Amino acid sequence: MITRWKKMGQHYLWTLLLCLQTCPEAAGSDTDILPVTGILGESVTFPLNIQQSQQVINIAWNSETSVAFVTPGDPGTAPKVTVTHQHYNDRINVSRQNYNLEISNLGVEDSGIYRADINLKMAETTVTTTRRYNLQVYRRLGKPKITQSSMASVNSTCNVTLTCSVEEEERNVTYSWSPLGEEGNVVRIFQTPDNQELTYTCTAWNPVSNSSDSILARQLCADAAVGLRPRLTGLLSGLAVLFLFVVIVPSVLLCLLCKRGQGSYLKTSRKNSDAISRKTIYAYVMVTRDAPPAEGRIYDEIPQSKMGKTSTQDGKPPGTSTYENVI
Repeated sequence: MITRWKKMGQHYLWTLLLCLQTCPEAAGSDTDILPVTGILGESVTFPLNIQQSQQVINIAWNSETSVAFVTPGDPGTAPKVTVTHQHYNDRINVSRQNYNLEISNLGVEDSGIYRADINLKMAETTVTTTRRYNLQVYRRLGKPKITQSSMASVNSTCNVTLTCSVEEEERNVTYSWSPLGEEGNVVRIFQTPDNQELTYTCTAWNPVSNSSDSILARQLCADAAVGLRPRLTGLLSGLAVLFLFVVIVPSVLLCLLCKRGQGSYLKTSRKNSDAISRKTIYAYVMVTRDAPPAEGRIYDEIPQSKMGKTSTQDGKPPGTSTYENVI
């Protein structure tokens, strides 16, 4: 009877020790989430680290959907893995030593919460331990690009704004500048002739990679000067065009109007002269032979108005030429 109670006491003692070993994990598993970082197109491992002394019955992996179901294989062989969702076909691998799960060829859509329900055999009972993981998948950053804007050059000092950016903007990307010691993708630099030999470097970071790009300080002032030349050239061109419209074009139009007015005046004068010549009546005066030679013939111009009056009085129609002899 004493032997029986002794065996029962040992059994419960072993059970209690096993619970004390596994229950803290089970108690904290529902709240503790282990962060896991993956790289786009590469593989990630969810660590279970099950000891060889622990007897695994099965492991169920789930995310937003079911992932896989794992059972021990034959002695000396890898565990048996049953993929339970087609999204993970040919992408799941389980370690023979510690049952760690590996997912290959990661996509951004693989990000999320993963859960492993581990069923262990302890003595004559089954203990379930749950572990959670938060997987975030990131892209490896390409080389960032530094661009310049708001360039100005005054008294050999360049005021330049630099912007650093990656080709495909990712979440959780941070930027830092050296030797400035500033953070953020935009910095403003006041470049003086004293620091022409500096090199400004922008480094972009995310949880899985970093990449840098650099620009020489002396290039900043050179680009600022080059940037001002086109603006100055454009300003001069605009002023030249404005001068043409304001000064030259009105002058040409004024000359054309003057010439046109002068031509109209000449035409009017000619018409008036022709009209006067047509209305002029000449009087032919004969002198006798006894008169002095200097007074041989005298032409007198008689106005038409007077001639018309005289002709009417003489009974001749108006416009008829009249000749008078002067002795």
